[in-house]
Amino acid sequence: MNDQSTGHHIYHDLVIKADPAAVFAAISEPAHLVNWWPLRCTGQPMLGNEYNFHFTSEYDWFGEVSQLIPKKSFHIKMTRADEDWTPTTFGFNLMPADGGTQLEFSHLDWPACNAHFRRSSFCWAMLLKGLKDYVEKGIVLPFEERA
Repeated sequence: MNDQSTGHHIYHDLVIKADPAAVFAAISEPAHLVNWWPLRCTGQPMLGNEYNFHFTSEYDWFGEVSQLIPKKSFHIKMTRADEDWTPTTFGFNLMPADGGTQLEFSHLDWPACNAHFRRSSFCWAMLLKGLKDYVEKGIVLPFEERA
């Protein structure tokens, strides 16, 4: 985690009852990301690689892999998004935990603690619950029902 960052930050921690390899695949591979977050996604889990997170034609965003340690961490620096998201970096740190994987999520460097920041914090919490359900139970919430 980047403790030297400035701005406003979102943090969420949870345990997922699966091994770190399964959780890492779910947070880094587009074929899995589309089962709990964007409608469509492209990219490869390689340092410096560009990801496209397509939600709608209005929300068709891009980011670059800024940190990658297989089965341990995956972070994206947003490069093209709305003005609140563009300066941000979100990521996942994974550690083995009793009965699964401890996931530490962060979304750093929001320019303001505004309504979009607060709503995004709530949405991330709901989406991370969807990630947990997807990895543990194979549940895929339809895109229209995600936070």
